Amino acid sequence: MSIGDIVSLLRGGIYQVLIMAAPLLLSALTVGLVIAILQAATTIQEQTLTFVPKMAVILIMLALLGGWMFGQLGDYTTQLFSQIQNMAR
Repeated sequence: MSIGDIVSLLRGGIYQVLIMAAPLLLSALTVGLVIAILQAATTIQEQTLTFVPKMAVILIMLALLGGWMFGQLGDYTTQLFSQIQNMAR
């Protein structure tokens, strides 16, 4: 197994992590930004006001995209297992 193969495996793994985490992170970022704008406009500075909606949105996104995320992870795992034969050479 060459250095190029190892770099390719690491690149694929990092790409999968980014693709799977991006929807959750972007939705939490959007909700946090909206809540921060509302807090600045109304001068309400309650910490739980930002935490609870972010958690709710992340749970909703996990419920909606959980199947897709597991499918992506399963496909990547299958791809890795199919490359095991080539790694031993």
